[in-house]
Amino acid sequence: MSFVPPGTGWPGDPATADTPVAQDPADVRRLAATSTTLAELTARQSVCRACPRLVEWREEVARVRRRAFADETYWGRPVPGWGDERPGILITGLAPAAHGGNRTGRIFTGDRSGDWLFASLHRCGLAAQETSTHADDGQRLIGTRVVASVRCAPPANKPAPEEKAACFPWLTREIELTAPSVRVIVALGGYAWQAVWPALKEAGHTLPRVRPPFGHGAEVAIAYEGTPVTLLGCYHPSQQNTFTGRVTARMLDDVFLRARELSV
Repeated sequence: MSFVPPGTGWPGDPATADTPVAQDPADVRRLAATSTTLAELTARQSVCRACPRLVEWREEVARVRRRAFADETYWGRPVPGWGDERPGILITGLAPAAHGGNRTGRIFTGDRSGDWLFASLHRCGLAAQETSTHADDGQRLIGTRVVASVRCAPPANKPAPEEKAACFPWLTREIELTAPSVRVIVALGGYAWQAVWPALKEAGHTLPRVRPPFGHGAEVAIAYEGTPVTLLGCYHPSQQNTFTGRVTARMLDDVFLRARELSV
C-alpha cells in the first residue's frame, strides 16, 4: 500500500472508510460546497483523487521513500488544513512537501520549512511546542490554522495550473468556514499570495480593486461582512531562503507577532 487507508488508525486522520472521494474537479466542487463543518471538509480533502498526476506522484514518493525515512510509513494522501477550528489567524502556503507533509500527514511538518515556521509560531505564542515532527507529537496551534492552496505534494514543488484550479474549492470553502473568526491571513510566499486572493474574493471578502504586490511584511486591509481583516505577506521559510539569509528568525517573528497583535 502506497498510502494510509482512511480510518485505519493514523493519528489525527480526519477521514473514515465511508468518507466520499472526489475523483475529478467536478466532484471537488460538489463535495467542498456541501461540507457544512471543518471536520467534514478536512475529511473530504484528505482522500481527494481528482488530479491523476498528483495522485501518482504522492503515492510513488510514499512507496519508494527517502533513504532517511525508509523504515517509516508515509501518509501518501492529500494534506488537509490543520489547527484551531475557530482561528483568529489563517496561514496559507503553496503545497505540502514530498517528504514533509506527504510523509507525516500534517502540513509544514517534518521538513526544514516547518522547523522554521513552528519555531517562530512557538516563540510568538501561536504554537504549543517549538517543533512539529509527526502526527501524534502533541503539537497544537493556538488561535491559528494552517492551510495550503494545493493539498497534494507536487513534482518539483510545482503544481500545474489545472491542478491549482481543481484544488481551489477546497481552499475557498475552508476560508468560508473559518471566516467568522479570522482577523488575519498570512500568505507564506508569493505563490500563496496569488492563490489566496481569488479564494478570498470567492469566499465573500471585500478586497481592494487592485491587488497589491507581494512583499515581506506587506499589509492589506480587507474585510468580511463589514469586519476588518488584514492580509499579511511573509517570505516563505524555504531552505533556500533561510540558508541564504533572505529569511531570518527575527523576520518571521516580526510577521507573526504582528499577526497576533491584529488578531486580538
